[in-house]
Amino acid sequence: MYRAGRNDCVLKVPLQFPVQENVSDLHGRLMLLHKIPCFVEKELKSTLSTFIESETIQDYDREAELALRRLTTGEVDINQLTNTWAKAYSETTLEHARPEEPCWDEDFADVYHELIHSPASDTLLNLEHNYFVSVSELISERDMELKKLQERQAAEMDKVMQELGKTMTDQDVNAVASQHFDAQQVRHRADLVGRLSYKHCNAVCAKLHSREYSRLVILLSGQVLENKWANELKQVTHIQKQEYQEWVIKLHQDMQNPNNSTINEEIKVQPSQLTVESEPGARLYEEQRQLEESFTIHLGAQLKTMHNLRLVRANVLDFCKHRRHGSSGTKLRRLQTALSLYSSSLCGLVLLVDNRVNSYSGIKRDFATVSKECTDFHFPRLEEQLEVVQQVVLYARAQGSSKHKVQPEVPRNGTNSEDKNKNLERNPSNILPGEFYISRHSNLSEVHIVFHLCVDDNVRSGNITARDPAIMGLRNILKVCCTHDVTTITIPLLLVHDMSEEMTIPWCLKRAELVFKCVKGFMMEMASWDGGISRTVQFLVPQSISEEMFYQLSNMLPQIFRVSSTLTLTSKR
Repeated sequence: MYRAGRNDCVLKVPLQFPVQENVSDLHGRLMLLHKIPCFVEKELKSTLSTFIESETIQDYDREAELALRRLTTGEVDINQLTNTWAKAYSETTLEHARPEEPCWDEDFADVYHELIHSPASDTLLNLEHNYFVSVSELISERDMELKKLQERQAAEMDKVMQELGKTMTDQDVNAVASQHFDAQQVRHRADLVGRLSYKHCNAVCAKLHSREYSRLVILLSGQVLENKWANELKQVTHIQKQEYQEWVIKLHQDMQNPNNSTINEEIKVQPSQLTVESEPGARLYEEQRQLEESFTIHLGAQLKTMHNLRLVRANVLDFCKHRRHGSSGTKLRRLQTALSLYSSSLCGLVLLVDNRVNSYSGIKRDFATVSKECTDFHFPRLEEQLEVVQQVVLYARAQGSSKHKVQPEVPRNGTNSEDKNKNLERNPSNILPGEFYISRHSNLSEVHIVFHLCVDDNVRSGNITARDPAIMGLRNILKVCCTHDVTTITIPLLLVHDMSEEMTIPWCLKRAELVFKCVKGFMMEMASWDGGISRTVQFLVPQSISEEMFYQLSNMLPQIFRVSSTLTLTSKR
């Protein structure tokens, strides 16, 4: 109630207690909606606050008195109410909370981190390498058996096909092919392409021409044999991982006891094969000449940060492969990777992949093959990690399906966004260009984290811009590096892993300049992301690039980044 001139005005507004909204917001809406004069604004706000506070207290008092009345009349069971209060108190109070159950992975990580920084580190590396050698030998045996199978069956098929129409008919050819397939089927029963049953597969093959049938049976026989070896490798790596973890835990427990005399015997495992000399008759690993240029740069105007840049010519998988025999730096690389496994100085690698989350083709298959050569004692197998990624992608697509319908994708470089949306609906587990997924590894040579960045055929054209999905994907990857302690990252400079005919010298220079400038801008953003931590960025160019092209790119880098100048100190005589 307020007085405006000669008129007494009364405003009645219904309120529901307890009031959930902010008093200041309620006051502002009342002033605006009811056109209340400004000279009563201050008085209205104080009166409204006092009224709401007093009425809220009275409302709580009424509810409390009503609850007490129900309790005294016996409407509420005292024992049940007491148990409910006690349970709520114990669940919401920290001192009464149940202690967290210890996690095996966290305990093993702590133990391993302690041992790898102790005199037992050499023992751990030797044991890991011996496991790696045994798996490598098994893989070599698998490859040899697959090769012999394909050569033998191909020779038999060629011989039979030459007699087709002369002394043999289509039924004879099909019979030979069936024998090849049955021989492998008896050795190991496995699911075939498309999860077809054996009878269904025979029914399909019966409708094919004899030549097509023979090729399909040879393919299926090889796949059955591959499945047999895949299961054997999976079993071997599982046993190795279990043995290794149990041995590490036992070694740590024994080292905690200073009076234990058996500790030296436990540390003595099989001698290391991390030597420069190879076994008699073994083939040395043939390494092509690797070119590398290093630079120290400063970024920022007021807050300057120092970073290390490297330009490297190598195969992208060279950062992942272990060497059974080779250079003397093999053991040092393995030691460095192990020391920083559970640290704030992780190493990452950008791997360019297609839009399918699997390990069946292209560079993904090659990377999966390398990751299988050495057992991962700390993280799940690559296939298990990819299965989790697929589930996350499907969940994200389901959550964002309505958003994609409201905001269709903008066409890029003349492509049709409707076609892309249709492809996305048809394959919801696929990812889009610029998106990436991450896999963790402890069994690679120089890498802990791999960023699988999705790119399309557009990266091979010469007209991409700084807003291209691949470039924006690099920005997001660098942001993840800042927030998750990845201090060394390897980036494909040309956004390709292999050279092709259309990648001329002007194309390479233009692409390198674009990536250099974009990465420089992203690195300057890092100062606001992580406070200016010094990092190492490696720009990787394909192994097949010429030395002349490599040095042209090397000369371009100091023109874009501010390279630190050397200072020569001379004594004054």
